[in-house]
Amino acid sequence: MLVIGIVIGIVVLLLLFVVVVYNGLVRARNQTKNAWAQIDVQLKRRHDLIPNLVETVKGYAAHERGTFEAVTNARNLAQSAVGKGVGAQAKAEGELSGFLSKLLAVAENYPQLKANENFLALQEELTSTENKISFSRQFYNDSVLHYNNNIQMFPSNILAGMFGFKQGEFFQTEAPAEREVPKVSFS
Repeated sequence: MLVIGIVIGIVVLLLLFVVVVYNGLVRARNQTKNAWAQIDVQLKRRHDLIPNLVETVKGYAAHERGTFEAVTNARNLAQSAVGKGVGAQAKAEGELSGFLSKLLAVAENYPQLKANENFLALQEELTSTENKISFSRQFYNDSVLHYNNNIQMFPSNILAGMFGFKQGEFFQTEAPAEREVPKVSFS
């Protein structure tokens, strides 16, 4: 009778362990999905701002047509990358960031544009959105790290394999400007 009680106790503890570990994996996976949704919201906001910014700059710098087309094409590519995976979207967003930098550099050449209230408001909104994207990306990558650690560490890795939990993908931009080390010279 004592042996049966011990066996039942061990089985109950084992089942409780499985439930706790499984629920932890589900929680981590859902947190990662939620973090990605937050990035998605900010990227949509960014995509919505770009046409207004391009139109405002166009009024002052009509001869910069190539830059406007490049920004518009990069925005369209970034929008079409939605749902194609973290890597594809990160790459498209990195390219868009590069073209946005070029657009803002064009704006620097036009003092009247820099003084335009509409442009200043759009530029401030874009800057705010870029900051939110950075924070969201950091939170997402932290969530993916936590989730991936849960999947890879013993003993939860056994259950993760049994129940088909897949590793999350980090949101890494490939924009060269973000990877290059700035050169500082005081000469």
